[in-house]
Amino acid sequence: QVQLVESGGGLVQAGGSLRLSCVFSARYFSTYVMGWFRQAPGTVREYVAAITWSGATTYYADSVEGRFTISRDNAKSTMYLQMNSLKPEDTAVYYCAATGSPLSTAATLYAYWGQGTRVTVSS
Repeated sequence: QVQLVESGGGLVQAGGSLRLSCVFSARYFSTYVMGWFRQAPGTVREYVAAITWSGATTYYADSVEGRFTISRDNAKSTMYLQMNSLKPEDTAVYYCAATGSPLSTAATLYAYWGQGTRVTVSS
């Protein structure tokens, strides 16, 4: 049974940084494509970033390109999202997700989800 647990959210001022972590509790973490999504109040869940099983390829939403960095440590079964230069519009609940499909930005293709960690950026 795959379980994902996020941590690292919190309150930060605009321009600040946070590092989110996602621990994957099951075997074969290194075979899964992993992604980060976020959902702000009153909006749909949106794609943030994704990373291939090896970590060699990463993709970012235009809104976070150059500010966020996704990475993974397969030996620790953990994925990270380093968020720099945070803006108030980054405020959302951030979710990590896993898929056995090729890398995708579509939330519907991710089979496993964490419970989310809240990020609040004050202006």
